Amino acid sequence: MSTIATTRDRAKAERRDALLRAAAELFAERGFARVSLEDLGAAAGVSGPAVYRHFPGKQAVLAALLIDVSRDLVAGGQAVIARAPDYPDALRGLIAFHVEFALSNPDVIVVQDRDLDSLADEDRSTVRTLQRSYIEAWVNVLSVIHTGVPVAELRIRARATFGLINSTPHSARTSPRAAVRELLESMALAALTSP
Repeated sequence: MSTIATTRDRAKAERRDALLRAAAELFAERGFARVSLEDLGAAAGVSGPAVYRHFPGKQAVLAALLIDVSRDLVAGGQAVIARAPDYPDALRGLIAFHVEFALSNPDVIVVQDRDLDSLADEDRSTVRTLQRSYIEAWVNVLSVIHTGVPVAELRIRARATFGLINSTPHSARTSPRAAVRELLESMALAALTSP
């Protein structure tokens, strides 16, 4: 592979990432329906028509944003579990992983909550499937920690914990990140380990 191709590929990937970051910010601020491709291009430092070099349309930008982040959550959660020496450490690792995700991606969380229904049916189905996979990874860990507890209850615990973690970065933007992280991790652990 030539250096030129590698450099070009890297630049293309960086522009795609810049467009997705701009999309997360603009979609969170204005809502999917109120953002044009020209808005996205301008926010990412490219012309509106240049966006088409990376995505066939605005719908594809939203799909890439939400599918990519869902895949990252699944892969990250699986990696945390794989490297943990035991299930209690896996749970603490999952909590830390998700708290870091939420603190780093509050705009994506807003877009996910508000604009998921703007996705095409197939893309929405892909996101939902990935979300279920992520939840089940947590439930599998919780089922070892809480033997005999019905799986349905463990799913409720996991989802409630996601709600706690995902909602806090919006209300705690002015608080010190380390303090918010510590508080969220301790609250989530307490919620997930209580009898």
